[in-house]
Amino acid sequence: MDFVRSTLKALNSIYEVLSKKREDELYEKKEIGAGGDISTGVDLFAESIFIENLIDFGEIRSEECGIVGKGENIIYIDPIDGSANFLSNFPYYGASVALCDSDEKPLVGIVCNFANGDVFIKDKQGFRKGKLGCDSYSAVELNSYSKIGLFEKAYANCEIAMELAINRVKFRSPGALALSLAYAHEVDFLLFSGEARDYDVKAGLFMCEDFYREINERYILVSKTKESFEYIKNMIRGKHGIH
Repeated sequence: MDFVRSTLKALNSIYEVLSKKREDELYEKKEIGAGGDISTGVDLFAESIFIENLIDFGEIRSEECGIVGKGENIIYIDPIDGSANFLSNFPYYGASVALCDSDEKPLVGIVCNFANGDVFIKDKQGFRKGKLGCDSYSAVELNSYSKIGLFEKAYANCEIAMELAINRVKFRSPGALALSLAYAHEVDFLLFSGEARDYDVKAGLFMCEDFYREINERYILVSKTKESFEYIKNMIRGKHGIH
């Protein structure tokens, strides 16, 4: 599909630059973006590459610039997912791209990890994983040996984090929601508590559409197993006062 090829071209171009030695311009703070966060040089650089490669496929909605271009399809982009991790040289940051129809139903989801080159693609051909710069992809399989969950934004939800700890539920909070959704098949569960924006979740949730899921204005919970899903759901519902 042309859209997939064009997105991979953009990802490889960004990856090539980020894989080289540090460039101070990428770390500089810029203005506040459309998503409400302060943009950095790396955000704007990645966004410009995506726009250049994807502008012909539809209306682009990006976390930094807002809405660009026109077309029947809608493209949601988070140019750098986990930009704070990139700025801190913590190896868990990437990008998220979702091609949706005019009703905002996802048709293609692509998420990559610029720190290790992992790239996930979901479209009508299925859900598959490969490496940036390589043409070989394999079907994503569920990891039956998972020992941890991922709790994004745990730092802002201390009560839930404490409840998980009391119940001996192991989790990590790596700080890149789209990436964590893409890796959800590897872990026991993915939990996010806070305001989720379409830039962050359109592609990742599309990759988890066959999982057990609870999505509302307060949190997102996905798990590949019903047991873990029900256990975590009941726990956080109590903390949020939801019955």
